[in-house]
Amino acid sequence: MGESVQAEVMMSFLVSEELSFRIPVELRYETRDPYAVRLTFHLPGDAPVTWAFGRELLVDGVGRPCGDGDVRIAPVDPEPLAEVLIRLQVGSDQALFRSSAAPLVAFLDRTDKLVPLGQEGALADFDSHLDEALDRILAEEQSAG
Repeated sequence: MGESVQAEVMMSFLVSEELSFRIPVELRYETRDPYAVRLTFHLPGDAPVTWAFGRELLVDGVGRPCGDGDVRIAPVDPEPLAEVLIRLQVGSDQALFRSSAAPLVAFLDRTDKLVPLGQEGALADFDSHLDEALDRILAEEQSAG
């Protein structure tokens, strides 16, 4: 089992230009998946939602607009390290969060102390994980068949 870093950050969930509310958002980083961070939020009446995306995207997005897919991160103002927008999108559905950059930077600093940026490959033995998963799938198929 790997080590992890966790933080709860209060973010504004932007429903529209006129409506937003603050919610706690959990950030999590685990050495067993050293390239990713996980962001989990729970809206009232819904089950918790977790998004996984590249740690490097969050590192870069605190300082400049990043991302061209389902996750986009950008500073709100040109002023460095003030506030950050995190946009999560699936099809036409999206969630937009606004956060102070300081707790994100503090979280990323803690992840960097656990696994320095650029050193993830030393932990990520994807071939052995893939072999283990394939062996497990084959064993399940053989026992079922």
